[in-house]
Amino acid sequence: MTRTPLPRSRRIVPAVAMAAAAALTLAGCSSSSGGKEAEESAGNVSAGKASTPRMTIAMVTHAPSGDTFWDIIRKGAQAAAAKDNVKLIYSNDENAANQANLVQNAIDQKVDGIAVTLAKPDALKNVVAKAVKAGIPVVGFNSGMDQWKAQNLLSFFGQDEGVAGEAFGEKLNETGAKKAICVVQVQGHVGLEARCAGVKKTFKGKTENLYVNGNDMPSVKSTITAKLKQDSSIDQVVTLGAPFALTAVQSASDAGSEAKVATFDLNKDLTGAIEKGDIEFAVDQQPYLQGYLSIDSLWLYKNNGNFPGGGEQPVLTGPAFVDTSNVEAVAKFAAKGTR
Repeated sequence: MTRTPLPRSRRIVPAVAMAAAAALTLAGCSSSSGGKEAEESAGNVSAGKASTPRMTIAMVTHAPSGDTFWDIIRKGAQAAAAKDNVKLIYSNDENAANQANLVQNAIDQKVDGIAVTLAKPDALKNVVAKAVKAGIPVVGFNSGMDQWKAQNLLSFFGQDEGVAGEAFGEKLNETGAKKAICVVQVQGHVGLEARCAGVKKTFKGKTENLYVNGNDMPSVKSTITAKLKQDSSIDQVVTLGAPFALTAVQSASDAGSEAKVATFDLNKDLTGAIEKGDIEFAVDQQPYLQGYLSIDSLWLYKNNGNFPGGGEQPVLTGPAFVDTSNVEAVAKFAAKGTR
């Protein structure tokens, strides 16, 4: 894969125009092909459909089954695929070794491009190198901002999780919180750990990580409940995903705790909880945009030699805060499953 990065001394701020797409029907989180269904589902893309030769792109993520956050990413990817005349092959596995095998499958299929998340970058390093050696352009998104350049990815789309965590900690200082727990649903996930570390760096109160099994929501609920019962001085629960925030609200109620809940990431239920006052605020990293740009960038690279960020800078999609002051504007998009 040949690229000509711009000098490091130049700060690159790419301008991105996001196309609006109709709501798409997803087929769960198992491996599947976008293809014709994606074209029909996202047929109302305002920019029209590309007339370029059809290409095949594999999107391989560490998404767990049933997490609505990843549904939003996939919708963005499908919308870009429909517009760009791309056959999208989506697959996911939260086990890093299995995810690496899925990338190898994409290489074996001789796809035209790969979009991959690097939640556990060491486990993906060798297979990503194989893809690059095979001449397949690879972009990263969502997880792996600190590793994408070292692994010779073309571009990266996402938020700086450490910066997002620091902003979150500053926000907690404004709310007057004194003691927080940061609920981590996947131990060893570099992005999640970076969020909690960022919160701890700027938050003036005390904070500690609480590890839970994100695949077992009843267990998540009972673990948070037990912690709040054990320590009544905890007045803030920080979660790293919308489903966990909504569960934490129930945990606080069950524990008889007055702890408030704030979170990273959105879905339509979460925006409703902000409107009702059950959740203080959320950090939005715009997952739809991450999925869309990952696919669109590979089309641009193949057809015009472009790579957003110039190979030097990531393209940031967040963080942005959503609270009672602006949730109404965001909620109408969340209701469609695109925010």
